[in-house]
Amino acid sequence: MPRPPLCAGVLRPLRRAGMSALTLTLTALLAGPAAHAAEPPTTTAAPATAPDANPGALPEPVRQALARAQLPPGALSVWVQAVDAEKPRLAWGAQQPLNPASLFKLVTTLAALELLGPHYTWSTPVWLAGPVQAGVLDGPLVIKGTGDPRLTPERLWLLLRRVQQLGVREIRGGIVLDRSAFSRPEGAPADFDGEPLKPYNVAADALLLAQRSLVYSFTPDVARGVARVGVEPPLAGLQVQAEVPLSNAPCDDWRAALAATPADPERMRFAGRYPLACGERFWPLAYADPASFDDRLLRALWKGLGGALRGTVREGTAPSTAPSFAVSSPPLAEVVREINKYSNNPMAQQLFLTLGLTQRGSGSPEAARAVLQQWLAQAGAAEGTVVDNGSGLSRQTRISAEALARLLLRGWRGPQMPEWLASLPVAGLDGTALRSRGAPGRAHLKTGSLNDTAAVAGFVHGANGRRWVMVAVVSHAQAAAARPALDALLQWVVQTEPPAPAPAPP
Repeated sequence: MPRPPLCAGVLRPLRRAGMSALTLTLTALLAGPAAHAAEPPTTTAAPATAPDANPGALPEPVRQALARAQLPPGALSVWVQAVDAEKPRLAWGAQQPLNPASLFKLVTTLAALELLGPHYTWSTPVWLAGPVQAGVLDGPLVIKGTGDPRLTPERLWLLLRRVQQLGVREIRGGIVLDRSAFSRPEGAPADFDGEPLKPYNVAADALLLAQRSLVYSFTPDVARGVARVGVEPPLAGLQVQAEVPLSNAPCDDWRAALAATPADPERMRFAGRYPLACGERFWPLAYADPASFDDRLLRALWKGLGGALRGTVREGTAPSTAPSFAVSSPPLAEVVREINKYSNNPMAQQLFLTLGLTQRGSGSPEAARAVLQQWLAQAGAAEGTVVDNGSGLSRQTRISAEALARLLLRGWRGPQMPEWLASLPVAGLDGTALRSRGAPGRAHLKTGSLNDTAAVAGFVHGANGRRWVMVAVVSHAQAAAARPALDALLQWVVQTEPPAPAPAPP
């Protein structure tokens, strides 16, 4: 039996994570942006009135780190509170709604876990819309999307393998894709920051196949003086240069050194060289012609299985009859982990629209916003909060540090806490928090980055064993320089925590 397409170079270092190679590569590498978008600086209000003895005193190590970065204290908004306390330990500028960047994924994922349950799965039905005789399907293969964020190449291969197991070797009616469950996105991939080939700009779709992205691999072959080039998933009609000469240049801007042609949907060529010092590297890219991606991908996968396809891959409507079979996604708890660990924007937006579809009967942004606004109101975090697309890749989204801290406390105290907590990156160890230097291994922190935003939020394990909620958002034109200040804040929370209150007498 043929094997599903995998990028072996990706598989080796990632297999121990327990996930398929391309799935994790697309999740981690196609993640949210760090300082991509040129956004206007956000004005930060003065520190909020302290609700306890002295929570408004910004720790001196944090002040010093801000000063070294030439950032004013007013650019920082902070809320720190023990999970077993009623008041914050530190509240600084915490009532001002700011752009949280990817911290907003915490809102979307917690709401989804509460409203759908960690066991929720997406079902993608498939129809053999015609008789099957002598291995020939005399009609189309129909696939209906319901928003599954994890329609990876491996899972699509298994879907087509299931078609073969039903006796089909040739499809004579083409393939029909029903993506009517979600509203069509407005605008173009480049609208946010002028980067149409960045995978984080891929739009949500009821039938989002392989996130409409490719991962190119570069593996040095020193003996031959070249780097071997691979690409996953395969696309019909895409020609990729098999190798590129090596150079002795430092591994700086290696992608620019390749002088590639990623905007050409037919050919990927390299006029430059690949630095040997880079070792093995991977380059994720959104496909240059999204409209033809599904056609090229399905044709390549079906051909790789030895099948023949007559007719076109086109959009249409699924039959009203019962499907021939359906494929189910991994459970929501696993999807949430990928969204938060690697800040995957397309997956977050898939989940966002799924909330509208399941709770309001409409997979539209308007319905999804209404669901989240209602949930936020019930959670006491709606005031000043502006919901846009659920991922944080937005210039309109707003939420205050105080409101986000309330949601963190809600998540900690709720039944979905284990799944939600496990979805957050571990500071200094994995996900988007891998480079955190604050207190490695002592915090589960979601990160957020845009040109004018640097943010972290999550749970900190103090030196004395107490758990803390921490939210910190820097809103400034030079926000990227604030990472040492955020690390200093994390160290302060871990190392200088006050003792837990004494238990009440019986």
